[in-house]
Amino acid sequence: MSSGVRIGIDASSWANRRGYGRYTRELVRAILDVDPNNDYTLFLDAATEQQCPDLPERPRRVVIPTSDAASHAASAEGHRSLTDMWAMTRAVSARSANIDLFYFPTVYTFFPVARRLKPLVTIHDTIAERHPALIFPRRRNRILWSLKVAWAVRQASLLLTVSDTARSELINHFSLGPDRVRVVSDAVGPEFQPINNQPETDRILVHHGLDSSMRFLLYLGGISPHKSLETLVEAFCSLIREDKTGDLRLVLAGDFKGDVFYSSHASLRQRVTERGAEDRVIFAGFVPDAELPHWLGAAQALVMPSVDEGFGLPALEAMACGTPVVVSRAGALPEVVGDAGLLFEPRSAESLAAELRRLLADESLQKSLSARGLARAAQFSWRASARAAIEVFEEVARAGRDQSQSA
Repeated sequence: MSSGVRIGIDASSWANRRGYGRYTRELVRAILDVDPNNDYTLFLDAATEQQCPDLPERPRRVVIPTSDAASHAASAEGHRSLTDMWAMTRAVSARSANIDLFYFPTVYTFFPVARRLKPLVTIHDTIAERHPALIFPRRRNRILWSLKVAWAVRQASLLLTVSDTARSELINHFSLGPDRVRVVSDAVGPEFQPINNQPETDRILVHHGLDSSMRFLLYLGGISPHKSLETLVEAFCSLIREDKTGDLRLVLAGDFKGDVFYSSHASLRQRVTERGAEDRVIFAGFVPDAELPHWLGAAQALVMPSVDEGFGLPALEAMACGTPVVVSRAGALPEVVGDAGLLFEPRSAESLAAELRRLLADESLQKSLSARGLARAAQFSWRASARAAIEVFEEVARAGRDQSQSA
């Protein structure tokens, strides 16, 4: 382009511990790293800035005082106040003369901005639309979410999403033209790779009652109803009845204390207790980023039993660490995994147990899946996703300039 594009980015989801936050952090960092031509401004609430010492220093920041952090207010049982949303809108409007377009890396922190800023909004999936009871405990919150997303869809000059599967679902659910939705994929960073530091891995595992001699299956993600973890627990309990060595464990790694999304933690613990598996199932809680490659590398397999996923980032991260993955045949998981993992029928403990049984008994299959997973994960990078996003930014800005000149 003849001159750079001035881009505002909503960074309010930076503190989020789930995929929304990782996508925002990794994509924005990569964009800033690969793009010397365009100008960026980050907009975020004051509470998020205080919580996030890892915010990048280079682009200017506009910090807006609000009554609550966006990552908390936009929760399953809460909502952002109109006052806070208006404060964000007003701050962007006050600087609109210096912005060509505005980007939301996730719709869950969306707030309205002027149409002349050609807003771009990433909607990661349509899980809340197609499985509302699994996402929101109250009807009121479902309605508020639906209104916010409908507003975002109507305002956006283009919608972005993270997989071809999610793109098709967005087009179908919202009756959109195919040219309205683009893919800027989730990806995997270089820190996810096979780890050769057994002492550090052992230190991490021992803290949770494990050691390197034990085999364990790993789930990594939110402890939420749509993750269908009861299916995993049932499949695991059928396996341990056959486990002659008694060393097989199930580790459920995900925040169940501070997570703002709808949780099934209490009912899941009850199910584990009812099955008499308390000594074999470990609720590890939130796992810091630095520990993730160690957990993934030590696991026999990563299991994702979700009823739906817009992408399924833990599966990609596991493959990058050389860990076999076993995922449900749901949402974008088959697209992401390709031929590098084992698939089972959603909500079928029998189907999942059969695949796990096959994997645990076959060392050659484990090695084959590990090699295929490494090759598959190498096809995704945040730098490539950043370049795809920049292309969309420049395309939208160029179209806006052409329209202005022809008016």
